[in-house]
Amino acid sequence: MVDVLAYHLSSIMNSELRGEREVVLLPASKLSASVLRVLQKEGYIGEFEYVDDGRFGKFKVQLLGRINKIGPVRPRVSIKYNELLRLPENLRRFLASRDLGHLILSTNQGVMTHKDALVKKTGGVIIAYVY
Repeated sequence: MVDVLAYHLSSIMNSELRGEREVVLLPASKLSASVLRVLQKEGYIGEFEYVDDGRFGKFKVQLLGRINKIGPVRPRVSIKYNELLRLPENLRRFLASRDLGHLILSTNQGVMTHKDALVKKTGGVIIAYVY
């Protein structure tokens, strides 16, 4: 079984390191689309579009050069709202510093950053990090 999200995040990271302006991610998935929307909202990537190629589909993502590091969290960690308030040490290792970067969570209210989850007072499963 292949982790599509991990493959997409590593492709974005490799393209950022090479200085490319665009990357094509395939196959497309709903979770990847949600994560791309969060990255776009936070200003890490530019526009992205879904291209239906008749098979699985793909995303064309415009890169802005603002990502220093991005990757999946394996194994995926469930976190409650109370734990999110104090952010345990085993999760701080994914961020460069206390106020720099975002953990991306999958919650029952959709995919969002850990800062949005604090505002909405909800927990979830941490699936990725970016800074």
